[in-house]
Amino acid sequence: MAFVNWLKRRLVVIAGLLTLAYLLLPNVVVTVFSFNDPKGRFNYTWQEFSTEAWQDPCGVSGLCASLSLSLQIALWATIGATLLGTMIAFALVRYRFRARGAVNSLIFLPMAMPEVVMAASLLTLFLNMGAQLGFWTILIAHIMFCLSFVVVAVKARVMSMDPRLEQAAQDLYAGPLQTFLRVTLPIAAPGIAAGALLAFALSFDDFIITNFNAGSTVTFPMFVWGSAQRGTPVQINVIGTGMFVVAVLLVLVSMLIGNRRNRQKA
Repeated sequence: MAFVNWLKRRLVVIAGLLTLAYLLLPNVVVTVFSFNDPKGRFNYTWQEFSTEAWQDPCGVSGLCASLSLSLQIALWATIGATLLGTMIAFALVRYRFRARGAVNSLIFLPMAMPEVVMAASLLTLFLNMGAQLGFWTILIAHIMFCLSFVVVAVKARVMSMDPRLEQAAQDLYAGPLQTFLRVTLPIAAPGIAAGALLAFALSFDDFIITNFNAGSTVTFPMFVWGSAQRGTPVQINVIGTGMFVVAVLLVLVSMLIGNRRNRQKA
């Protein structure tokens, strides 16, 4: 009976931990197999421990080139989508104009429609324009489908802002630019950062839209997919493990900074 009561009190925590473990299980598998020394082309069964792939993560031809290309596209797509998405979010929240409701509805379309539909639509647009498929078509496509996610993240933050703070700054003789830089932007910064991080992750990880609009350009997700047809090199697991560790470290650093700020405020 005591065990049942203990289980009831901690049921939500246990369910959360089990869900988290299930979500992290693929990352654990990728990490473990990054230290494998496969005997054949496919890194699907454990053979023996080896650090050879970690010593030369770029040992597979084209892997680091595709990784660098994906990072460049993700970075520029994040910058473009964040700038445009932030301006759109402020316009939708702060201003009243014709077709505002329609724009609000259209913003959700890229998030709601299947990626293959958007990919085919963008490919049709580029072909009709006579554009050469490659880096620029991928970048434009990524900005277009990341834009909605940035708008939603920033819009939620802007809607929660207290307009009296900006009015107080204006009462203290702050100009429009000063008010924006010292009051509005710092308050909206968490939403902008969340939208930017989401855009970067979506852009870097995308395969379907990229595959339709890449031409002969090969990004990292396309390289992984192509390698899986011929044999999966261990270096792919090394890159994946490194990216996961970097993401975890960024989260931990942000949590430490947030906790330090909260202690300073207290």
